Amino acid sequence: MQILDFEKPIYTMQEKIEELKKISMDTNMNYDKEIDTLSKQTEEYKKELYENLEAYQKLQIARHPQRPNFLDYINLMTEDFIELHGDREGSDDRAIIGGIAKIDGTPVMIIGTQKGKTTKENLEYNFGMPQPQGYRKALRLFEHASRFNLPIITLVDTMGAYPGIKAEETGQGIAIAVNLKEMAKLDVPVIAVITGEGCSGGALGLAVANKVLILEHAYYTVISPEGCASILWRDAAEAKTAAQALKITGDDLLKFDIVDEVVKEPVGGAHYDVELMASNLKASLLKALNEYKNKTPQELKDDRYSKFRRMGVFAE
Repeated sequence: MQILDFEKPIYTMQEKIEELKKISMDTNMNYDKEIDTLSKQTEEYKKELYENLEAYQKLQIARHPQRPNFLDYINLMTEDFIELHGDREGSDDRAIIGGIAKIDGTPVMIIGTQKGKTTKENLEYNFGMPQPQGYRKALRLFEHASRFNLPIITLVDTMGAYPGIKAEETGQGIAIAVNLKEMAKLDVPVIAVITGEGCSGGALGLAVANKVLILEHAYYTVISPEGCASILWRDAAEAKTAAQALKITGDDLLKFDIVDEVVKEPVGGAHYDVELMASNLKASLLKALNEYKNKTPQELKDDRYSKFRRMGVFAE
């Protein structure tokens, strides 16, 4: 597993523990007291570290190559998933995957951005960066869900919509804009989850929701810290400063009412215990679905409208 720079002291301490265990076995000397003390110190340090991460450190966890992706959550949280392919205009963008599934017996439409964990997978899923065809496919599934009264869940983990020339030529901007408009008008509950990176309009194109959840070490922002630093300081190396200023982490976003709930991750991040992460997220989703199950279509639309109208309002 890839070790991040700020995690190295933890692994140094764990190596010392393993070294003491080996010496104990080789020499038949009892180092249990020392091992126990060092193990407790390691756990305390680890807990304190992950509870007090800076914004840029959280960003590094959000981008970890072993972080669980959309299909991991599908396999661990849902039953009877049936993938629905294509935008009905001739393409099936693999950066967005969606279909019908059940969560504890409740039928839902679940759609999300998909990243790979290997070079081959990343090429297949275009590194989780959707093209216009992907947003059109998502829109088709949104409308299908609304027609058949299926609650919608979206899982977002993208560095943004694909910025290539071909994507622009085929209507990237308008595809996202149409999604924003049409998601606001859906007759069913929409629950969005930022599971890793939630960057720019590419993320928002799947996140006009009644309730927006964010994982503890995920981030949600109008622009990447690197992009912001390049504009403001003409230096992408200032990304750490930009990440802090942008207020992109769950706790900050919760204070500003951009998100509605921060879902706890296992110590170290979602990739350390994928099953526990899926269990925590599933519990939050079931709670959210139950909250909206008896609301009328008009109440759901009004709820989404008021949620987004509140954003950015301030008083002097």
